[in-house]
Amino acid sequence: MSQTDKPLAGKCIVITRAREQAAALAEALERYGAEVLFLPTVAFVPAKDPRPLDAVIKELDQFDWILFTSQNAVRFFSQRRRELGLRSGSGEGQSVRVAAIGPATAHAAGKEMWHVNYVAKNHTGASLVSELQSSLAGRNVLLPRSDRADSRLLEELRAVGAEVTDVVAYSTIAPEALDPEVLRRLRAGEVDAAVFASPSAFENLTARLGSPEVTALSTQAQFAVIGPTTAQALRDAGAQVEIEVSDPSTAGAAGLAEKIAEYYRQGSDHSDATAARRS
Repeated sequence: MSQTDKPLAGKCIVITRAREQAAALAEALERYGAEVLFLPTVAFVPAKDPRPLDAVIKELDQFDWILFTSQNAVRFFSQRRRELGLRSGSGEGQSVRVAAIGPATAHAAGKEMWHVNYVAKNHTGASLVSELQSSLAGRNVLLPRSDRADSRLLEELRAVGAEVTDVVAYSTIAPEALDPEVLRRLRAGEVDAAVFASPSAFENLTARLGSPEVTALSTQAQFAVIGPTTAQALRDAGAQVEIEVSDPSTAGAAGLAEKIAEYYRQGSDHSDATAARRS
């Protein structure tokens, strides 16, 4: 990338993703010239009670499909299998079929030695169900997810006739503390954009700062989000969403960084607006 193609030069962008998931996005943003600050508002840990997960892992051959809807689902499901003395995946010879919500999740599954039979074309849970509905009807489907996952996907699966076992594979929690210096800069108007990759990331920040302050911050810095569910969660809470990757198929690090870069590449209007807010 040439020095002349640095649309984020002079921009400060906060990433609220868990630190272990933020490196690729940070690197992509920095290639466009951004200063990146980390403010993880979510963290992921194993399920508090692993017994339901252990039970389905030990009876995996009773299922026709596993649906992985996130890289974290792959990570914690596979990790628990290893802890129980099993291989994380079963490779080409596995009896259970595996579907992934998108290429990033499919790649994570492949690294864990799962043979992925299907990847959703439109990379959403609803699309995954719609595209596979004839294969899921009457089948035993395992859905390992976060303890904070909503019920919509479960309802959609049951609507097409799937026999679903919904199991908590990991817990989504708020970190014990937020970086006080990054918070100071965010509150002081020294940040141009803040990235939210999940409703939980936004909700945890709101729980710490209060809804009125976070809503006010969304008029001071551009809030960038991944996916329609996250965007809707912010809007329902009264926050402004300026930058949105509405199709999660483009929500990889490079795609999101390009979307943010394009927002500022469009002209000086955004820079002028930020400068006016800070003055």
